[in-house]
Amino acid sequence: MNLFRLNNIPGQGEEELVEQLIPDLGIAIERIVSTGQASPEGFWYRQGRDEWVALLQGEARLSWKNGKVVPMKAGDWILIPAGEEHRVDFTSNDPPCIWLAIHGKMC
Repeated sequence: MNLFRLNNIPGQGEEELVEQLIPDLGIAIERIVSTGQASPEGFWYRQGRDEWVALLQGEARLSWKNGKVVPMKAGDWILIPAGEEHRVDFTSNDPPCIWLAIHGKMC
């Protein structure tokens, strides 16, 4: 498997491609491919587990309900503690965003 291979990726406006890379045995590792998707207006993620996410390709912007905004470029990563309300404001389409996300207890 290659993290940068883009077979069967969604088109802009369709759902992101989310692939679980290993079975979830207390920690989940997944690859996400975004092609211009963003969180719906007014929607905030509030996850039950910590999330470490790295942007391997593309550009994106994350924001938090408290006003924090984090622009991301290839190579950037962030740790989002469980319960922090956040959203994806923007993901590039050309090139598509390739994310590596790890969900578990890290904080």
